[in-house]
Amino acid sequence: ALLAASLLAVPATASAQAAASAVAVANLEEAVQKSNAFTAAIGQIKVTYKAQIDTLEARQKALNAEIAPLVTAFQAAQKAPNPNQAALQTQYNAIQTKQQNGQKELQNLGAPVARAQAYVEEQIVGKLDAALKAAMIKKGVALVLAPQATVSYAPASDLTDEITAELNTAVPTASITPPANWQPGGQGGAQQPAKPAPGR
Repeated sequence: ALLAASLLAVPATASAQAAASAVAVANLEEAVQKSNAFTAAIGQIKVTYKAQIDTLEARQKALNAEIAPLVTAFQAAQKAPNPNQAALQTQYNAIQTKQQNGQKELQNLGAPVARAQAYVEEQIVGKLDAALKAAMIKKGVALVLAPQATVSYAPASDLTDEITAELNTAVPTASITPPANWQPGGQGGAQQPAKPAPGR
């Protein structure tokens, strides 16, 4: 009787486990960033574009050093008794203009690096949907949610590593040299590419 009861319990347990595994969570950006192709390509970008990255970082520090005194002066003027509102507005506008011009300058300096990284991302993201579906099939998952869409979940419900493994198979390597006429997003794809900084 005990043996019969235990045999009857097996399908029920298996059924419960299947139901529990029908929903999973996955961080698609993390899956892309952890892939072998992405990690290797970022390493190549750091070497190939070292001069541009160093220039970008140096200019960022210089701009911060230029803007910091302006912000300090503005804050001090704000705290003064009966501050001159017109003068405050002028100071604020000057800070805003300098920040905006600085951002444009930094974007121009970093454009070659950003373009190379975007090309790498597009090659991997192009296989992301297939990798997600393959991981879902292998794990018997019917629904995948983003981690931020959940209140809580068990680590075993996280499908991110499985997706990364599928990407490693589908995209072993990625080129950091886009074709001359290539533009980010030109090859489509519903998924948004990951956007880590080159230093990550």
